Amino acid sequence: MLTVWGRNNSINVQKVMWTVAELGLQHERIDVGRQFGGLDTPEFLAMNPNGRIPTIVDDDGTVVWESNAVVRYLAAKYGAGSLWPDDAARRASADQWMDWMLTVIALLINPVFVALIRTAPEERDSDALAAAAEGLADAWRILDAHLAAQPYAVGEALSMADIPIGCACFRYYALDLAHPDLPNVAAWYARLQEREAFREHVMIALS
Repeated sequence: MLTVWGRNNSINVQKVMWTVAELGLQHERIDVGRQFGGLDTPEFLAMNPNGRIPTIVDDDGTVVWESNAVVRYLAAKYGAGSLWPDDAARRASADQWMDWMLTVIALLINPVFVALIRTAPEERDSDALAAAAEGLADAWRILDAHLAAQPYAVGEALSMADIPIGCACFRYYALDLAHPDLPNVAAWYARLQEREAFREHVMIALS
């Protein structure tokens, strides 16, 4: 059985759990990280020397860490032709959007999340928060333009590409800040919300 290490309100663990649910994989999830601790134990560090979540152990003993790598591994092994695009060009496009979430969206949304969710109002840097929010709006406009031509990130059906950016999109709309008009992103996000796996594993209260 697949074992997933990580707390359910971590965005990176949510990527993995959404993938697991879409693929219908039997699994066990073990709470570690933040209030649960457990990341600095010899046993955990033997699996992931970075001491971070998520980390998975597949039923054959394969260990994978780094959330996007885990999503790719599970999609390739268990979701060929669905979450894992068979076509090399579509797969490269999926990789591109997954990495875009890390190199563009995550860098902008993380400080906003920390400021609004984990920082007392009187301790927030309002100028930095406003700048990050503006940058986020510009970034989402890139995806909005892309989605004008198709319902999902790399075509007509959900793929691994939608999972990281979909998790980030939930957080974006859940944060108390001004959101620009993004009709194509909004329609794509509405489609994601129709999926039981997304509702169960991603739409969790921010903390």
